[in-house]
Amino acid sequence: MMFKREELITATGAESLKNECGDAVEYSISTDTRTIQKGDIYLPLKGESFDGENFIENALKAGAAGYFTSRDTIYPDAQIVLKVNSTLDAYLNLAKYYRRKINPLTVAITGSSGKTTTKEMVYSVLSQKFKTHKTYSNHNNEIGFCQTVLGMDTDTQALIVEMGMRGLGEIELISTHLEPDYAIITNSGTAHIGRLGSLDNIAEAKCEIASGLNKNGALIALNQEIIKKHLNYEGQKIYYSLDDVNIIEKGVSHSIFEYKGNTYKLNVEGDYNIENSLAAIELGLKTGLTPEQIKTGLESYHHIEKRWEVKDINGIKIINDSYNANPDSMKASVKTFIELYKNPVVILGNMGELGENEIQYHKQVGQALAGMNKPAKYCVVGSLAEKIGEELEKANLEVHFFQNNKETADYISKNISVEETVFLKASRSMKFEEIIDYIRKGTNK
Repeated sequence: MMFKREELITATGAESLKNECGDAVEYSISTDTRTIQKGDIYLPLKGESFDGENFIENALKAGAAGYFTSRDTIYPDAQIVLKVNSTLDAYLNLAKYYRRKINPLTVAITGSSGKTTTKEMVYSVLSQKFKTHKTYSNHNNEIGFCQTVLGMDTDTQALIVEMGMRGLGEIELISTHLEPDYAIITNSGTAHIGRLGSLDNIAEAKCEIASGLNKNGALIALNQEIIKKHLNYEGQKIYYSLDDVNIIEKGVSHSIFEYKGNTYKLNVEGDYNIENSLAAIELGLKTGLTPEQIKTGLESYHHIEKRWEVKDINGIKIINDSYNANPDSMKASVKTFIELYKNPVVILGNMGELGENEIQYHKQVGQALAGMNKPAKYCVVGSLAEKIGEELEKANLEVHFFQNNKETADYISKNISVEETVFLKASRSMKFEEIIDYIRKGTNK
C-alpha cells in the first residue's frame, strides 16, 4: 500500500508538525525499525512492555522519511512528522481507509475453534472466482488485522480476515474498522473461558463480529442457540449444521458428504472439518460461485501447518495436532482419530485458559472420551491432563501418566510398535513438539 501525505492526514486525523516533501510523493507504512525501507513512514506502536516511539531516531537512521507520534518531539532528520492521539488508532484508521479505497468483497471469520481452518477453506473456495487475500497464519488480533488489510494488492477482489479476541470489545473494534460484507461464526464454546468468565460472555464476544457488518450482506453461523441468543444483526442470517449433512464416506485423509443436494469431497478427515466446510459452501453460494467451483475449492484444501501433521519419526507414525486445544476441539479430534486409525495411542496434555473450573473441564473431556466406548491406549501429560486420565481409568481403559514431555517420549520410543499410530493433542503451552524432537534425537541424549 502507498499513501500520499494528504491521505495519511485524512485517514488518521493527524496534525502536521513538519512537512518538507511534495504532496505528490507516496509512502509505505512500517511499524518495525528492523525492516523499515528508505522513504517509509514509521508508525510506532506501543505495548505493555515496549514503546515504539522510543525508536523513532532508529527509524530515521534506517532511512525513514518521517513518522507518526503522539508527542511533540520533532527530529531534524525527519521530512514529515504527523501527530495523533493514539498510534494504534492511526494504524486501525489507515487500514479502514485502505479497505474502503480498494473495496474488495470482504469476509470476517471468528469462532471458539475452527476459525483458521474455516478461513483457509473459504480462501480455497473464493480463489476459484476472485483474486483473494487473507490473514496470514493466525495473526488475528488488531495488529494482525492492520497488517492483513494493508498488505493486500490494489487489485484484490476478495479479502478474508480472521478475528481472534482476548476479551470483550476486541472483535467489535476490528469489525467496525473492517466493515465486512459477510461474517462467519464457526461456533461458540469453552475456548478462553478463563479470560471471559462464562459461555454467555464468550458468545457475546464472538457475536461482536456483526458490529461493522454490512446490513445488505449476510451472517453465516453454526446453528447454536447461544449464538442466536447474543446475535444482534438486522441483515440476512444463514445457519448451518452437521445435522443437515449426509456423510457418504469417512476415511483417513478424506471425507465425502452431501449437503443441500450437492456432493462434496474434502482431502482431510473429521466431522468437524465437514462442519467447517459448510460455512465455506454457504459463503460460496452467497457470493455467486457455482457448486462445481465450490467443489474444486474444497478439494484443493489441505491441512494447514501444525494441524493434524502426519509424521514418521524413527519408524513411529505420529499425528501432531497440538497447535492448540480446548475441550470442544480435543473431544472432536480424538473422536476422529480413534474412529479412523487402528491401534490408536492418544497423548493428551493440559488445556490452558479455562479459568477456575479448569479441573472440571478436564474431567468432562475424560468422561466424554470414556463414553465413546472405543478401545485405545491413552497417555496423559501434566497435572491437569491427569484429571482426564483418572476418568478414563474409571472406564477401565489403559492409561499411562507422565509429568513431562521427555518421560512421554521415552515411553513412546520403548513401547509403541509400528502397528500403532500416535496422536498428540494439547495446548501450545505444553510444547508437545518436544516429544517429537526427543523421539527423533533419541530420548537417551
